[in-house]
Formats: sequence, structure tokens, C-alpha cells
Amino acid sequence: MKKLLAVVSLTAIMTTSVLAGNIGVTMAAFDDNFLTVLRIGMIDHAKTLSDVELQVEDAQNDVGKQLNQIQNFIASGVDAIIVNPVDTDATVAMSKAAEAAGIPLVYVNREPVNVDTMPDNQAFVASNEIVSGTLEAFEVCKLLGGQGKVVLMMGELSNQAAVQRTQDVHDVFKLPMCSSIEIVEEQTANWSRIEGADLITNWLSAGVEFDAVIANNDEMAIGAIQALKAAGISMDDVIIAGVDATQDALAAIKAGDQDLTVFQNAAAQGSGALDAAIALAAGETVDQKLYIPFELVTPQNLSDYTDKN
Repeated sequence: MKKLLAVVSLTAIMTTSVLAGNIGVTMAAFDDNFLTVLRIGMIDHAKTLSDVELQVEDAQNDVGKQLNQIQNFIASGVDAIIVNPVDTDATVAMSKAAEAAGIPLVYVNREPVNVDTMPDNQAFVASNEIVSGTLEAFEVCKLLGGQGKVVLMMGELSNQAAVQRTQDVHDVFKLPMCSSIEIVEEQTANWSRIEGADLITNWLSAGVEFDAVIANNDEMAIGAIQALKAAGISMDDVIIAGVDATQDALAAIKAGDQDLTVFQNAAAQGSGALDAAIALAAGETVDQKLYIPFELVTPQNLSDYTDKN
């Protein structure tokens, strides 16, 4: 039951016909660009299915609010619950609540801390974060010629993706061909464009010199671009890297401001999570870890991704 499926065709998750279902969905935040694409992908997929109704709630980055939403879903008797966790450390309590009520639960995008001990009627749909930061860091290493100074902007430290992507960068820069690259500053900007801009501004004010900005997501990378431009620094002089391949990031690459991103298929994660929830609600068996591949995006292959996120 708990075998790992590295790459999955999400349309093949269900083995029998779709049954009627009322699915409760709680998202960490509605105002996050990537999560918006994920949420819309889920909603659009639901429209193609018969007798499937979604109740989608915004947790507004509040763990307590999200836990209350899950309890409300349970009390209303939903057939399954989909959770994009605010804080992955809180997923143990979420899993226990759903298990006690006998309601299937699917985590999406953010890996729960209890991913290896989830009950049989729970699953996780995302992309393998070991790949994301590795692709990003390798490309930066290549563009720097294996040497230089880098600043690293992390996402929310309570989020497994931020921790893993950051570790990926450190691991890549320990390799012989990249070991002359130095991370001169490393700090969280909480996935935020505004906080990313503020962080770069603070580093510049402190006299920090760097050749590249590696951000755990595109929002922080775009914030870095805005701050660098405001400081009169040419984007030709700094490498900017992010993750997610949001439309804003793709536009920044096209404009020559951002050098690379890593495509994370938000819509496929959303539709895949819904398929898994429906299958579990129907009593079917699905793999507990369902991964969708990450893909490196550069100016050379940019046109392949313009309409994907």
C-alpha cells in the first residue's frame, strides 16, 4: 500500500467509475500565485466530472483556522478532504481527526510530516522536492562557471518544500564542480514577493556582494528583481533563479530579468489530488505518494511552458 510511485499518470489513479462525492478542500492561502493555479486546476477538473461537488476554503495561513475547517468538513459529513497544509507539522492532528471520522484525506503540494505513517485511506500528491532545488542549483552552478557568491532566499521554514529545496542547494554546492560557490547570506522571505524585495534591499544596504540569487520560489525571485532594479543594478550582472514557473516568472525570463525557474505542474497536482480523493472515497486503493515531475525552464525552452501555469 505504501509503495512509492515516482512518476504517475494521474488520469489512471481511479480504476472504477467516478461516484458522487462532496469533497472539502482547505488551501493554505488563496492569495499565493502558485496555489491559485493549483486550486483553479482542481476546480476546473471537478467541472469535468459528474456528481462531484467541491467546498473550497481559505485558511489564510492560519493553522488554527485550517484545523477548524477540517473539523467542519468532518461534521458536515463530506466524502473526502483535500488539504494544502499551512504548517506541515500540524498534519499529524489532521490525519488523526480524519481517520477517527473514517473520512479519506489527501494532502496536496506540501508534504505532511507524517507522510510515511499515514493511514491507508490517506495520500499525498505533489512533486519530489529533492529534484526541484537540485535542478535549480545545478543550473546556477553552470551559469556561474562553478564559482561565485550566492544569496539564498528560503520559503516558510515550517514548510517541507522550503527545507528540502534549501538542502538541495547546499548539497549541490558541495560537489567538486560547484564547491567554489559560496553562499554568503541565507534567510527566509516566507515565499513572499514583498519580503523578498525587502531582504535583498537589506543585504544591499549592508554591503553584501553576490553574483546570484537563488530563491525557493518565483515570488521571492521576482521580489529580488524589483529590489535590484530599484537599486540601479543591471539584471545582466546577477543571476536570478526561482521555482514554480509562474506566469510572472516566465514573463521575467522572457524580459531577460530572471535566468531560470523550475516548472512545478500546479494544475496537475490539483487535479491529481481530486482524483485520489474521489478514488479513496469510493473505497479504491491508490499509491500513497503520487509524484509529478519537476522540469527545468530556461530562456532556451521557455516557449514550451508559456501556457502551462
